[in-house]
Amino acid sequence: MQRFLSFAKPSHSTDDAILINRAALAWAMLGRITGKVTTLQFSFELLPGTDVRKFEYIKVHHRVYDWVLCQVVEIEASHERTLCRCNVLGYKEKGKVQQIRIPFDVESEVFLADNEFIRAVIQLDGGEEGQAGAYLGKLDGKEIDVRLDLGKLLTKHVAVLAKSGAGKSYAVGVLIEEIMERKVPVLVIDPHGEYGKIGERNAEKADREAMVRFGIKPKAYAVREYGDPNSPGLTPLRLPNNLTQQELVQLIPGKLNNTQLGILYSAIKGLEQLNFDTLLLSLEAEESSAKWSIINLVEHLRDLGIFSSNPIAYNELVKSGLCSVINMRGIAPEIQQIIVYKVAKDLFELRKVNKVPPFFLVVEEAHNYCPERSFGEATSSKVLRTIASEGRKFGLGLCIISQRPARVDKSVLSQCTTQLILKVTNPNDLKAISASVEGLTSESEAEIQNLSIGTALVTGVVDMPLFVNIRPRRTRHGGHAVNMLDQPEQGFLQQRQKFEEQALLPLIKPRTTLRDRQVMSPAKVKSARTVLIPGYLFACKEREMQYNLLVDMTNGEVVVDLEDYTTAKLPETEKLTPSQVKLLKAAHVLKRSAKEQLVAKAATGLDVDDDLQDLVAKGYISYDKERREYAVTRNYILTKLSKHACFYPVQYEPIQYSTKLPPATNLDAVKGRLARFTAVLDQQECAIVTYELETQKE
Repeated sequence: MQRFLSFAKPSHSTDDAILINRAALAWAMLGRITGKVTTLQFSFELLPGTDVRKFEYIKVHHRVYDWVLCQVVEIEASHERTLCRCNVLGYKEKGKVQQIRIPFDVESEVFLADNEFIRAVIQLDGGEEGQAGAYLGKLDGKEIDVRLDLGKLLTKHVAVLAKSGAGKSYAVGVLIEEIMERKVPVLVIDPHGEYGKIGERNAEKADREAMVRFGIKPKAYAVREYGDPNSPGLTPLRLPNNLTQQELVQLIPGKLNNTQLGILYSAIKGLEQLNFDTLLLSLEAEESSAKWSIINLVEHLRDLGIFSSNPIAYNELVKSGLCSVINMRGIAPEIQQIIVYKVAKDLFELRKVNKVPPFFLVVEEAHNYCPERSFGEATSSKVLRTIASEGRKFGLGLCIISQRPARVDKSVLSQCTTQLILKVTNPNDLKAISASVEGLTSESEAEIQNLSIGTALVTGVVDMPLFVNIRPRRTRHGGHAVNMLDQPEQGFLQQRQKFEEQALLPLIKPRTTLRDRQVMSPAKVKSARTVLIPGYLFACKEREMQYNLLVDMTNGEVVVDLEDYTTAKLPETEKLTPSQVKLLKAAHVLKRSAKEQLVAKAATGLDVDDDLQDLVAKGYISYDKERREYAVTRNYILTKLSKHACFYPVQYEPIQYSTKLPPATNLDAVKGRLARFTAVLDQQECAIVTYELETQKE
């Protein structure tokens, strides 16, 4: 009992101190050790009327090592007794968790571990002294903050593994927020377009109460999204087209035979600057007929549209305090692999020579970019293996995220010494996790299948596996699944809008919302209406360029500005005389001109008054009587149609609206008119969302 004296305040006598200590500890006593005891495991019989849950932290006093932290890993109840099986976690000595080498005495008392003792043994504050670690959440079942050492996190690589819907991207969002708080550059490979929302504050009502409990406030971070040039809001992703010989061989789809490799190396030899254009010219000069298959492959790479002589600046992609997201939603998988290969390889080489700052690379759906060899080889596999094994030496941290751990390259997964494991149920994936995670007990492995959404098993950064309740996001989560049965709030019905119950409509929406329009209106808004206009999104092609055109089916006109909602007609050149066509082309070139200038440019006779009046009457041109000048109107599209391409995606959502207009033009007639100016590849019916505001007069 002498050891208990150090836990009691000084009293009138030693006997009194012992009694006080016993009284203070007895309320938390759970039972006594019984049966077989080893240095790793023991069991204790739970006292009647006492409750304890699986994975609860407990403490036992050791006659040599003082207090030792343990954990309940299984509970067995019968009519006679309740037996709790426990693992010994260790005790703190010289700043490290040490394992006991002498078993506990049988009949030793078992107590519930208090929060202070848990914190003292397990390093949960993260970072060095005086520096708070990355706030991940709270220890499961405890009000104890879990903070990870960000230095270890960024230099020893991270794997986030879970089944679909278990909260992988949400947990990664929390990690990115903590990294952004330290102004460390982050680059995210985002195949689903989920991570751009890090630039928006969390406004979810469901998270408000949890944010108060976790001490979190909404916040947005600096984000720049790169992706398809045809997607609104994204910075066009353009990669350098000056390739090395090794890169070119790696990027060419399929494997070249020895003859083809010989031709390729012969064509490359002697080129001062290697790019697609110079290589194609050199290949065409080769005499072997086997060159044509290589030319086709090189042309395929060139025509992907992702390589450019004016590429993105890598020092802008990796920048302190910025999260750069490569949004590859809608891009073909084989092109995604090429993008990951080129970006990762170039940045790794630049990091070696310190031309970009140390940064954290996040690879979502990693099984697609570095698959296990038995599942095939991706273009990006080799470079990710290299970064996993060598990146930490050069300040390049890697985060691998996957819902199929069994399909991720084992050499990459094994290099990730920190793991965040959420719910996993697939037997093959569980086996892969067990093989790659150090220190994972059989009980913890079994519990992975039963984890609730938002709870993660964290290993590697701390001395022992921990179950952690992930904190709420400061930023908006972009990984929500589409809820096909979702309905808007009932409060909107007060606006007397109609709602197509449980209907997901193909919508094309402007970036500014109805509320934005009301707020930005210079006059007081009396009423606001949402109007759906029938439309078609046409996939078109001009030469090698593909683009989308949005057509208003109430009038058959092309939508040239969705935000202000303006449309323009296609010229009906078949209804114009040859002289009128010439005058119209000349007016388009001159923009504004007198009759004499127009006639000279069109190279027609002077007797064109009737033609000009007809063009004015049809709305092609306008006439300024004061200046005596003709000018092209905006009623018609007289430039390339691709200049009026629609970059707004179709979104399937339920919507409330005031009016839904019926179509008034024939689809075949519209397609026939478009076909005179461009090749129509496909079409998709949609509803165009527009807003009408009625303002009060002053």
